[in-house]
Amino acid sequence: MNKMPALLSALALIPAGTALASGFQSLEQNASGLGVAYAGSAAVADNASTIYYNPAGMTLLPARQVSLGIAGVRHRYEFNNHGSFGSTGGDGGDAGAWRAQPNAYLSWAVAPDWVVGVGISSPYGLHTDYDEDWRGRSFGVETRLRTLNVNPSVAYRVSDKVSLGFGLNYQKLKLETDWVNDAGQKLHSADDDSAWGWNAGALLTLSPAMRVGVTYRSALQYDLNDTPRFQGVDADGDLKTPGTFTLSVWQQVSERWEAMGDLSYTRWKTVDDYEHDGWRVAWGAAYTYNSQWKSKFGLAYEHGPLRHQRTAMLPDHHRLWLTLGGQYRLGKSAALDFGYAYQWVKDPDIDQRNGGVRLKGDYDASGHVIGVQYTQDF
Repeated sequence: MNKMPALLSALALIPAGTALASGFQSLEQNASGLGVAYAGSAAVADNASTIYYNPAGMTLLPARQVSLGIAGVRHRYEFNNHGSFGSTGGDGGDAGAWRAQPNAYLSWAVAPDWVVGVGISSPYGLHTDYDEDWRGRSFGVETRLRTLNVNPSVAYRVSDKVSLGFGLNYQKLKLETDWVNDAGQKLHSADDDSAWGWNAGALLTLSPAMRVGVTYRSALQYDLNDTPRFQGVDADGDLKTPGTFTLSVWQQVSERWEAMGDLSYTRWKTVDDYEHDGWRVAWGAAYTYNSQWKSKFGLAYEHGPLRHQRTAMLPDHHRLWLTLGGQYRLGKSAALDFGYAYQWVKDPDIDQRNGGVRLKGDYDASGHVIGVQYTQDF
């Protein structure tokens, strides 16, 4: 019990300003799922980060648990000019950079069938940064989107087979953009807002060796009247994040092997300028060597929501994930998870116009994600 002040202090150390991610939506809310490409995210429930992926999973955890993690994300976006005109300058260099993305979760059983918890994470984010004199400077030089999400949650064990979970999400968002106008002046806009949303899930234990999880995270809407230039911000300055549905499965295949899968569907078409809904499919496996070591690997394909409306601020496309990871147990009550993902990104193409300026070309794109996470029962 005397560990609680230190644990709560650690949760409070997560600041909004460091919650950066690559791309508009980010799955990197723990490191334990990174090694399996986040397959089985709503069904694995092996630490307190299940608060984000499926709060019903808290019923499978020890009586009290804290999980602290950080992910480093590095994407490469190098523009190749194919038919641009109306502006001089280079191609902008590599618009990507390393970014740190921390997260923290705490779960606590308050009764035999009831568990409460809280999570702190960053579900959405973006950072692109071009050379200031590049040919697309009128469309954007630097863009930063940051979010901080606080997610109090509760879970109830209905029976040995069924658990239910629900959470509220208070999310703060800040968006900053820099660009250069026709007179050569560098302009800056910044806006922020907060919004409320919710997430809910169910966990079905079909047998001691198989679980199925279903979960939904709701859309949130922000008022960003001072930043109408960003992808997804409509003429009234409204920015809406999409709702996401996930179906997951986890199975103990043998004494040493686990397998898991994921299918998620994100309603991007409800967001202004987005042409299609997005979906993601993932498969992963874990092998237990002994009481201390476990290895993980995974594969995922992420189908992006944009085809013809990509911009220099958000030059994203479909992604293939290849992942490796592991877990080292530091005793019966503590574990260290780590993982790495390489993301192959299908070359995004853009064709933007702004008055007499046209930015036309494609990008060489890829990504790297590394993560580490410490989990402690107390």
